[in-house]
Amino acid sequence: MPSKEFYAKHKERYKEQHKKWTEENKEYVKEYNKEWREENKEYKQKYYEKNKERIKQKDKEYSQTDKGKKSHRISTWKRYGLICEDYDKIYEIYVNTNECDNCGIELIEGMYCSNKKCMDHSHKTGLFRNILCHKCNTIRHYYEPD
Repeated sequence: MPSKEFYAKHKERYKEQHKKWTEENKEYVKEYNKEWREENKEYKQKYYEKNKERIKQKDKEYSQTDKGKKSHRISTWKRYGLICEDYDKIYEIYVNTNECDNCGIELIEGMYCSNKKCMDHSHKTGLFRNILCHKCNTIRHYYEPD
């Protein structure tokens, strides 16, 4: 039996054993993680210094791909306080919405314009509401209670 299949079959048992071992060796694990974190931090810093230009170029190329754009957009939403169970679903709604859900104006991708596409969410609960133009989103945010 291949190891992947064996592990999948016995996954719960291994999780329980690992949890038990971790609890029994709490101090050891804590100390090990502390040491490892420092070593890893140093290694990452040295690696970055050696490969800075290559890493920057790779990041730049990735940010232009659909996957990179999606990742950036979702992380921005999270930073602004959006809370949801399925970010992929909200992203699909966002990408496929071409008109403001409030005023019907055609939405565009961009940085500084009144009809740029915005993801509207409640600032109290963090829940998604709809896709609006920048103007409607600003009005809702400042003049309407959540």
